[in-house]
Amino acid sequence: MYEEDRETQAVLITTDEQLRDFCVRAQGSEVLAIDTEFLREKTYRARLCLVQLGTDDEQVAVDPFCVHDGEPLVALFKDPAITKVLHACSQDMEVLQEWCGTLPSPIFDTQMAASFISDRYQIGYGALVEDFCHVHLPKAESLTDWSARPLDAKQIAYALDDVRYLPGIWRTMRDRLEELGRTAWLEDDFAHACDPQSYRHDPREAYRKVKRVGSLSRRQMSVAREVAAWREDLAAKIDKPRRWVMGDELLAEIAKRMPSTDAALMRIRGGADLSAQDRAEVLAAVRAGVACPPELYPDTPHRSKPSLESECVCDLMYALTRMVADREHIASSILASRDELIDYFEHRASSPLSRGWRHELLGSHLDALLEGQIGLTVVDGKIELL
Repeated sequence: MYEEDRETQAVLITTDEQLRDFCVRAQGSEVLAIDTEFLREKTYRARLCLVQLGTDDEQVAVDPFCVHDGEPLVALFKDPAITKVLHACSQDMEVLQEWCGTLPSPIFDTQMAASFISDRYQIGYGALVEDFCHVHLPKAESLTDWSARPLDAKQIAYALDDVRYLPGIWRTMRDRLEELGRTAWLEDDFAHACDPQSYRHDPREAYRKVKRVGSLSRRQMSVAREVAAWREDLAAKIDKPRRWVMGDELLAEIAKRMPSTDAALMRIRGGADLSAQDRAEVLAAVRAGVACPPELYPDTPHRSKPSLESECVCDLMYALTRMVADREHIASSILASRDELIDYFEHRASSPLSRGWRHELLGSHLDALLEGQIGLTVVDGKIELL
């Protein structure tokens, strides 16, 4: 019976008029649940295939292949009186901005919020619905090609499940956060997710995500920066995945060897697979990287290996972090990672743990630990403060 009900309620919006009508109906809602389906396996940019929207009263799926006027949706997204609820929002926000030119705001991300009211970090949507609504969602359409048309009722109903339960979960989470006094803790994260700058990619920063780049010298990294920027620009121009233009292994090896001739480039495994034009452009990028003045070399994207003493202190700090997280029933990952703890030990004043709710909850205890005012011991198999 549940399957039949879901299918008969499936609504697919395929015209501008249908979208305008839905937006008029949604204007009075205090919440708008949002999700998307997209593909990016064979393209540089994500190809938006479906937009799911839900209020307390209805759920609809918008076909972006058919709907051409997104202005009514833009107005809905910008309405400050409506909270837009998403789960793990970053990729959804990015494709929505690309499609309709704006970002939903204000938002509430249920995955972010879950970490502040339980010890579940980066909980998946299915597990979230099971925890909050006691509903087990089917996975039959999880590998659907959402770009294929037509979509049948089962596919649409499956997609709408991604927004069906979010309004109720949002209210439960909102009330729990208010009860715990943690609502303000999420404000910065939500504001960052609504900032268009968060989704703008600088091609000259792309080298930081290249595998093995951390093993390069700063001069070699200068070459990697130029070649990675070339790869990024070309991938965007032809709308193909960057790895189809050049793999990370080849890029890192080019940066390491810094070839100056076509023959030298072709001797690198994979170099001969590049077209003559691409090889010429890569060599130009290599020359630009080599010619970069040392004072303009990129900073190393990796931290130097901490000393043994720092590692030992970090172990104590991490144990204290886990203890605080367990006491507060939140995920320890949102308090601090091991790298952040080492950074706090070495550069306390500039660390995010030195201010705001993180300092109140954890940083103040770390200060006491590092200053010898408190210690850790084991009682009945559990870590406790001395």
